[in-house]
Amino acid sequence: MRNILLFIFIIQFVIACKPSNKTKTPEEIQKEKQDSIEQVRKEQEEAAKKRPITAKDIKLEKELKYDKYTLDDKYEYQDTFRVFQWEKIKEKLAYIENFQREHNEYGLVSNYKNKHGEAPTVANYKRNAYKRVSDTLGTERYQSAPLYRVGDSKNPIIYGRDGSLVKLLSSDTLDMVKVKGLSNFEGEWEIPKRYVKALGDSLAFKHIVVVDVTNQNICALDHVKDTWYIRSMNKATTGKHNPPYAMETPVGMFLVQEQKAKMFYTKDGSSEIEGFAPWASRFTNGAYIHGIPVNNPKGKIIETSWSLGTVPRSHMCVRNASSHSKFVYDWIKPYSSLVIVID
Repeated sequence: MRNILLFIFIIQFVIACKPSNKTKTPEEIQKEKQDSIEQVRKEQEEAAKKRPITAKDIKLEKELKYDKYTLDDKYEYQDTFRVFQWEKIKEKLAYIENFQREHNEYGLVSNYKNKHGEAPTVANYKRNAYKRVSDTLGTERYQSAPLYRVGDSKNPIIYGRDGSLVKLLSSDTLDMVKVKGLSNFEGEWEIPKRYVKALGDSLAFKHIVVVDVTNQNICALDHVKDTWYIRSMNKATTGKHNPPYAMETPVGMFLVQEQKAKMFYTKDGSSEIEGFAPWASRFTNGAYIHGIPVNNPKGKIIETSWSLGTVPRSHMCVRNASSHSKFVYDWIKPYSSLVIVID
């Protein structure tokens, strides 16, 4: 009986292993090819998701929404040329896309006019050209937050500039909030909770304004599907080095924090209101993107100025034609739009 069962098993095994003489139909062959192609495509997509985005991956197209005073990619200035630094801008956009791939609980470093208290002095401080305390990286104490090494809350090491974006690594209700720098400083740090504003995990940074302090120009871009569209290309005037009142527009990446239809300003060295700047959007400290200043609190809005796109002239802000500032004012949204300042 055992031999019979063994014989039956061998016969079944041979039959099962015998190659099939059935010829595949053209439809079956085509389906196999399509399935293989689809499998390769899925594998490539998965690999692309894991690979960091680079400047070469950024698709940039020009489709203006504001078309007044538009500059060319390269344009004459006096006896030389100025440009829009698209390759450098693409690098910044790639960086933004990469950190948005992660699951981030976003936060904002906030201390406008020392509203949340003057930051303690860092261990190795210095005095800058404005006679103000700054850290070894040049970030001023005024309007900044103190950054402490994780687990050591005795002495801050560096300052985090107002308007900087961070990833929250702990609850924002703790006395010391653990964060990772996403703009203007790197690494993991702890910040006293009064300097951190939680923004949630659902932000999508689609609207970006780029200011170039070297070429004195400004452009607006937004992200639609897989493409960044250039919405404006205009002249700008940034902050000049003129202590103790006027200072450079800081290079970095900042979150738009508030907007004012009229941003009133005082006369240097006094509390007297000297005038206003229209359509102002603040991104760090007292730096706004705004229209042409009007040296009369009750004056009318001035559209443009011969000084735009020449040399730095403002106190820290970024001046534009007033209608362009209105475009930016209406287009961007506080706490979900970024201003990038490059050199």
